[in-house]
Amino acid sequence: MNEKFEIGGELTVNRMGYGAMRLTGEGVWGWPEDYRYARRVLVRARELGVNFIDTADAYGPETNEYLIAETLSPYGDDLVIATKGGLLRSGPGVWPRDGRPEHLKIAVNNSLRRLETEVIDLYQLHAIDEEVPLEDSLGALKEMQDEGKIRFIGVSNFSVDQLKRARKVVDFVTVQNRYNLSDREHDPVVDYCTENNIGFIPWYPLAVGELADDERLEAIAERHDATTAQIALAWLLHRSPVMLPIPGTSSIEHLEENVAAGDIELTDDDLRELNEL
Repeated sequence: MNEKFEIGGELTVNRMGYGAMRLTGEGVWGWPEDYRYARRVLVRARELGVNFIDTADAYGPETNEYLIAETLSPYGDDLVIATKGGLLRSGPGVWPRDGRPEHLKIAVNNSLRRLETEVIDLYQLHAIDEEVPLEDSLGALKEMQDEGKIRFIGVSNFSVDQLKRARKVVDFVTVQNRYNLSDREHDPVVDYCTENNIGFIPWYPLAVGELADDERLEAIAERHDATTAQIALAWLLHRSPVMLPIPGTSSIEHLEENVAAGDIELTDDDLRELNEL
């Protein structure tokens, strides 16, 4: 089931990616407690065939991008690094927004430096700043794309109406919203992306919430000799051909479990039961 997807019709990635946010300190703040082990997680991800890694300048802040560059640079043509900008960090667990064009342009240049690359494969607006028209924020990213600093643009935390507005400004190729087996608020966004062949990157993809103890979910997991989290990931991959899960973990063991979920073939009965949960 872990098929490939072409981001922007050009960047071919395995559909099970990796979100690097957890390779930071508590509260997504500072360096990871075990820096060497964090690097081993990234190396293991590559060994397992992961070639789509998602980060952001706000993770750490900055430390996550430095860690990825030190471990994986030079990246090679088969590895896609996606990063994001538009959030500030004033402390652990605090995420104020800044979508001003002048901030985003500086953010892009700083990410280029930290990631040790001349072009960012996929740069995403992390969230809409309610104080700044989204057209202005995306317009700044379009300028950076025109300068050759960004290859493709993505957006994050957008509604369908906001996506339609955004398409008038920039040809974005991915959308990253919260979405998982127990939180399907953005079903309309997934459908919109599917219809338009736009990559959908679900953040917080492993959450099963109150479904964790549901006997039906446990029964499906048992049938496939899998964990409930693996079934949740497999369901995402079956949900849409444009789905690009990026489960994050700081554990090599969990990383291996997550990647293995891409090989689970859910039956029609499985999918019917999961959709009804």
